Amino acid sequence: MNTTTPQTASQFTEHDVFLFKEGTHARLSEKLGAHLITHDGVAGTRFAVWAPNAAAVSVIGDFNGWDKSSQPLAPRLDDSGVWEGFVSGIGHGDCYKYHITSRDQVHQVDKADPYGMFSEVPPRTGSRVWDLAYTWNDAEWMGRRRAANALDAPMSIYEVHLGSWRRVPEEGNRSLSYRELAPLLVEHMRDLGFTHVELLPVTEHPFFGSWGYQTTGYFAPTARQGTPQDLMYLIDQLHQAGIGVILDWVPSHFPSDEHGLAYFDGTHLFEHSDPRQGFHPEWKSAIFNYGRNEVRAFLMSSALFWLDKYHIDGLRVDGVASMLYLDYGRNAGEWVPNEHGGRENLAAMSFLRGLNEAVYRDHPDTLTIAEESTAWPMVSRPTYMGGLGFGMKWNMGWMHDTLKYYQQDPVFRKYSHEKLTFSIWYAFTENFVLPMSHDEVVHGKGSMVGKMPGDEWQQFANLRLLYGHMWGHPGKKLLFMGGEFGQKREWQHDESLEWHVLQYPLHGGLQRWMGDLNRCYRAEPALYQKDFSEDGFSWVDFHDWEESVISFLRHGKKPEDAVLVVCNFTPVARQNYIVGVPRGGYWKEILNSDAPIYGGGGVGNLGGVEASPVAAQGHYHSLSLALPPLGVVYLKPVSGESA
Repeated sequence: MNTTTPQTASQFTEHDVFLFKEGTHARLSEKLGAHLITHDGVAGTRFAVWAPNAAAVSVIGDFNGWDKSSQPLAPRLDDSGVWEGFVSGIGHGDCYKYHITSRDQVHQVDKADPYGMFSEVPPRTGSRVWDLAYTWNDAEWMGRRRAANALDAPMSIYEVHLGSWRRVPEEGNRSLSYRELAPLLVEHMRDLGFTHVELLPVTEHPFFGSWGYQTTGYFAPTARQGTPQDLMYLIDQLHQAGIGVILDWVPSHFPSDEHGLAYFDGTHLFEHSDPRQGFHPEWKSAIFNYGRNEVRAFLMSSALFWLDKYHIDGLRVDGVASMLYLDYGRNAGEWVPNEHGGRENLAAMSFLRGLNEAVYRDHPDTLTIAEESTAWPMVSRPTYMGGLGFGMKWNMGWMHDTLKYYQQDPVFRKYSHEKLTFSIWYAFTENFVLPMSHDEVVHGKGSMVGKMPGDEWQQFANLRLLYGHMWGHPGKKLLFMGGEFGQKREWQHDESLEWHVLQYPLHGGLQRWMGDLNRCYRAEPALYQKDFSEDGFSWVDFHDWEESVISFLRHGKKPEDAVLVVCNFTPVARQNYIVGVPRGGYWKEILNSDAPIYGGGGVGNLGGVEASPVAAQGHYHSLSLALPPLGVVYLKPVSGESA
């Protein structure tokens, strides 16, 4: 066991001020915010808040009747801009805000604590003094997570919105609490064989419909589903089950709600004052000023806080493209070029590099993943090589091309064959994650199975084929909840997933397919060890556009580790289809998406095929295969077995 001790409350020292103003302080949550202490034998709370342009700051709450004058804070006698003070009698769980008066005396506002570690349940917006003490029981996981997060490890990620994964219709359709979710989510992850769960932002947010992407509490888990310790318990239980936890984290923008970061001390403190730089036109939210060192330290401290205090195993950084480009979402004349006249946000580039260096310095067994939707070079390459320093990057191009292909009627797929094959040209330029995320099942895009053409049987066959194709393709995998069993309707954040459909054979069969696919993926080193290396993949045949078939080999570190993947993208079963292979002997069929247990029609190869000494596609041996309609088969060479 190890224990998270109560947050420290040491004074904000001169050294802290130096690091804060330099933008390199990565533990500001230990210095700023509200901390329970005993001062001169009196129990209470020390408060510290950055508000350099304020004329007055006071602490207000139930403890003083929200009196704006009874508990003033004092400005430090340096240039830090920090106001601080000790208030006796304030204890664990007490609610508070800062009342801030601007220098011109015009702007007076009540603000939640930017460094608050817990808050009231929305729609209430106060911060709460909180002790984060928790006894962890995940030492075994923490000792081996470096291997679980390694680039040569299997990684299949289940993306979850905790507020809508399961609900309780008998109790007003409420969301499950963190503790209620723990055993259910652990069981589901175990049954389906995913290696990691990725949580849509659990940082506090005022609007539930933002799914957490409009964050106000960068150090506080949303109180909608429980306390900080309740979230720790959920993470602890996942870790004890051998499941990693990735947090979706949003340093790209924040909402303009009055209690939040916007116009914090009567000035644009956290955001740019120029709307061409400080306002996001698509998301209607504020953009952080990455050129201000104190803001960089705030964000860096938030990232490290979740790794330090909550044992988070990785950060998926949202909206990286919007951070990198000054003209993102803007027309000509609506943005300000950088000092060289370009559209690159140099301050954001510097921040992201510093962030990744800090994460991998302090937690080298974790990972950072960029949601970056453009062709920005070297996102997942080390900073010393000129990269941004992320561990991995979402492959948005692969996702868009793949969905466009699958959404076509199979009759016309042969005319878009290049959408299947183009991704390999750039597959090894970054450490890619292949995402089928929440963004693909919202805003009228329909569900995953709803995107597929044909009748119901063909839709499910197509979806099994897509997942089989995806799990065979180089790159780590990510799938949003509901996709694993073919939810029919588009995701709704205020409703539960359609768990009742699992009683139907096609839905239940798809979920069995996902479980077996993950288990096969984790059992075969060829499918994951060389995801980011060109010698981990080789085409057998990508030219057969006429019949819409592709075949390729995945290779592991050992020469004997190989898996052949053959995909048939038409509803026509193909008998005696010749595929070249690099060795003779018996090739065992280890997966077939058309097996009856998955809802398929049972076209297959009776467990395997003996390779013939007949040359094909550059190999000296070949297999004569039965390819199922809208199906994928995996085969591997097995010594000592025969048909």
